[in-house]
Amino acid sequence: MKYKLIQKANPLEPGTQRKWYASPVKAGTINNYQLSKGIAGKSSLSRGDVMNVIENMVDEIPRYLTEGYSVNLNNFGTLRLSLSSEGVNDPESFTAGHIKNMRVVFTPSPEFKETLQKMHFEKNE
Repeated sequence: MKYKLIQKANPLEPGTQRKWYASPVKAGTINNYQLSKGIAGKSSLSRGDVMNVIENMVDEIPRYLTEGYSVNLNNFGTLRLSLSSEGVNDPESFTAGHIKNMRVVFTPSPEFKETLQKMHFEKNE
């Protein structure tokens, strides 16, 4: 993976000297078509069959997450929803209006983490 250096200030100490940090260089974006073409090339399925599976998976994952399930994608990792809310002193006074943020949390599998740990880095010139 290529990286570049960017200079950032520490938001907790705005008066201090800015430091240089590594930032990944984005090579581009892969869409469903490109992904399905690559997968089809490694399997006996057609690109259309793979595209159908990807599109159905993209439809199903949010449904399961909003029903309260975690979605385990085996050697890739697990997706789950996380909530942030305002605190209340009395549980009887809590309403759904106190929920301020919902996000999807991805936890990589041990296999995926191992792949990431073996990644080679190279400075983008």
